[in-house]
Amino acid sequence: MVWTRRTVLLLLLALTVLSPLALYTSRLSAALNPIQTRDFPGEITNQGRGVKADKLNALPLETVSSLKEPVGLVFSEELGGLAKESTGSEGQELPSRKAGEHKSRVLSEVTAAADGTEVIEQVTRQEAQDGGLASAVSDEQEKTTGSQQQSSSEESLQETVPKQTSAKVVMDNSQAARTDGKAKSSVLPDTRIRNIKDQLIKAKVYLGLGSIRANSQYLKDLRQRIREVQKVLGDASKDTDLPKNANEKVKALEQMLIKGKQMQDDCSIVVKKLRAMLHSAEEQLHAHKKQTVFLTQLAAKTLPKGLHCLPLRLANEYFSLDPGQQQFPNQHKLSNPKLYHYALFSDNILATAVVVNSTVLNAKYPSDHVFHIITDRLNYAPMRMWFLSNPPGKATIEVQHIGEFTWLNDSYSPVLKQLGSQSMIDYYFGTNHANPDSNLKYRNPKYLSILNHLRFYLPEIYPKLDKIVFLDDDIVVKKDLTGLWSINMKGKVNGAVETCGEGFHRFDRYLNFSNPVIAKNFDPHACGWAFGMNVFDLAEWKKQNITQIYHSWQKLNQDRSLWKLGTLPPGLITFWNKTFPLSRSWHVLGLGYNPHVNSRDIERAASIHYNGNMKPWLEIGLPKFRSYWSKYLNYDQHFLRECNINP
Repeated sequence: MVWTRRTVLLLLLALTVLSPLALYTSRLSAALNPIQTRDFPGEITNQGRGVKADKLNALPLETVSSLKEPVGLVFSEELGGLAKESTGSEGQELPSRKAGEHKSRVLSEVTAAADGTEVIEQVTRQEAQDGGLASAVSDEQEKTTGSQQQSSSEESLQETVPKQTSAKVVMDNSQAARTDGKAKSSVLPDTRIRNIKDQLIKAKVYLGLGSIRANSQYLKDLRQRIREVQKVLGDASKDTDLPKNANEKVKALEQMLIKGKQMQDDCSIVVKKLRAMLHSAEEQLHAHKKQTVFLTQLAAKTLPKGLHCLPLRLANEYFSLDPGQQQFPNQHKLSNPKLYHYALFSDNILATAVVVNSTVLNAKYPSDHVFHIITDRLNYAPMRMWFLSNPPGKATIEVQHIGEFTWLNDSYSPVLKQLGSQSMIDYYFGTNHANPDSNLKYRNPKYLSILNHLRFYLPEIYPKLDKIVFLDDDIVVKKDLTGLWSINMKGKVNGAVETCGEGFHRFDRYLNFSNPVIAKNFDPHACGWAFGMNVFDLAEWKKQNITQIYHSWQKLNQDRSLWKLGTLPPGLITFWNKTFPLSRSWHVLGLGYNPHVNSRDIERAASIHYNGNMKPWLEIGLPKFRSYWSKYLNYDQHFLRECNINP
């Protein structure tokens, strides 16, 4: 009886102890079974029992207690290094995965160590397959299965990396990849050229150091290397322009600089030398800029050989003609106010020819256009001969010289009296100036010519006309200009295009507002306008007595205290509040100094103006704009061929 009781107690005790163990073992086997049979080979089972085994790929050995879920994602670099997961069969391969296990995993590669081994860092982050909405689904699933997660210690150990941390790691990796990509793509071009120039500067610094100069052999070798690199560099502006032996020469110079660095280790001396070189370079730059301005002004004043030859050949031909052959046809049209009249004052034959040709070729009715050309005595015969031998279609031409206007003398015109004064001549041609003007353009002798000032005497020169268009000789007409005569100028005298889009085209740039007379009568911020293509209402001119206003201001400026020389400053004053602004498309400026004039503006313009020193007939003219001018000249004309004038 006693034995029976003992047996029953032992059986109950065994059942009490062994049944939980059996249940625990069964559940553990069920949990591990998918991993053992699908993702990893049988070595995992041995590791769980404490048996030593080889490493599985690059993963370190793990015990059952630290075993992590197998990776269901692979790493791939696409579109700037962003990790994309392969999720096509994830749900099918791991059917027994619990809700808490719905976290994707990525493998971020780490650069191989020096010993050749690779370290694979396993991180987790939330799946964002639909743009981030999956995180909400995961949270909902976690809430519904919270009790199951709490009952399994193995499952809780699998969540060793927080969600936010893993997401941050992946974001950092992707951002770093994008940054590296941008850095590679933003590398400055022609780095070899820059590096070579830097090495040359460094070498020149070494040449001036005392310790270097004391070593004659090193100094000789360094100079030789500098010459070799300079020869290799030449005029190259791009890396592709460098010869094949450039690297060899540069490396030789670098080796010499390394030796020099060992000989000179005092940085303060090098700094002083660099400062001295910088100061010297700034002084040279200033001198070169000043010289460039002077040479540009000189080139603008200089007459090319071909343009000197042309009037001589034309004059010789003109005086060989009979008097009857020296006359222009259609002279009865010169005073007809119903026609379209143009005033053009110039001593440049080619420039005048381009203005006339471009206007006639773009006119709808060329026979209705009349050109009044005034030149000096020297170019009178050549100018007439040019248009006699090259008539501009059906248009009418008149050529006069200044001497024909006997009424225009120094007793009538204050500017003529000033231009002939000794002080004015000394200002332009004197060599000893106590206070020379810093702006050389104001010292251009062209301002001594009365041709520049004839524009202020238009009603006196053409008393029978009511309206006239004034054209400079550096203008090219691209469209029909007859629309200018139909503009209602609302009682204004001068129609012009305003140029105040930039600050330096306002009144304070042309007039001396420190003078109380100027400051009292004008606004320093008033908008300037341009001479070159202007329409003048001569009837209103006479009515408002514009010429007398011009004379009064010229008398006040006898000592040049109100403005420097030129025609635009007195024009701004004379036509103050008497200028009608025209549309900018009538007159586009800047082709004689600004290489960045908008090509679209040029195409839309009725006329383009080569104002500035870089005239299209000079060698210093801007090549990109020269074709607009040269297309209106026939370079096969025998006078041009004889004088070797080419496009």
